[in-house]
Amino acid sequence: MTFVVTQACIKCKYTDCVSVCPVDCFHEGPNFLVINPEGCIDCGVCIPECPASAIYEEDNVPADQREFIEINARLAQQWPVIDSAKEPLEDADAWVDVPNKKQYLEEACTDKA
Repeated sequence: MTFVVTQACIKCKYTDCVSVCPVDCFHEGPNFLVINPEGCIDCGVCIPECPASAIYEEDNVPADQREFIEINARLAQQWPVIDSAKEPLEDADAWVDVPNKKQYLEEACTDKA
């Protein structure tokens, strides 16, 4: 079992979850974080730390967001590890409660990550 970051993180990228992860399994993209399922030790300490409520246990990912299980696994192989907290995206608070954000996911990792 692993944990999965879902679309609520898109355009927010709060990193409170990163600061509590004991195994550095988060990876950072331009406007989203993912969890590497190979590194996650299933501790769950990240869930209550996420201001966007974007992290779910794999078996509890909402049906309309199940594709994020594959997205996390795939992008964790492409994006660099993030092992310390950073400031969220500039307009994160404006995006935190916006639903259906998948179309805004930026997969290409740049130097801004």
